[in-house]
Amino acid sequence: MEINIQFVKMPTSEHMEAFAIKKIERLGRKFDWILKADIFYKLEKDPKGKGKICDIQLSLPGPRIHASSNNEGFELATDKTIDDLEKQLKKRKGEMKSYL
Repeated sequence: MEINIQFVKMPTSEHMEAFAIKKIERLGRKFDWILKADIFYKLEKDPKGKGKICDIQLSLPGPRIHASSNNEGFELATDKTIDDLEKQLKKRKGEMKSYL
């Protein structure tokens, strides 16, 4: 699986790259048909204290799957986004037909 990480309007972070790669690889072991993951971290000014956005797109057979979340920290945003993606992947797996 190919993993691309981009930081938008913020400096790069090796810690966040390692954290995201670990989470996506765990998802990739569970769903081995994921081809590519594009991860975007965005920093926006938000008066409510949020503004740390994690946006992930997964390429796989069929249409792409996309999830995004806005939270107080990038780790929390990444966890929430991964949870949303896992729900979508489970639904997609249930819709897939096995051809024997």
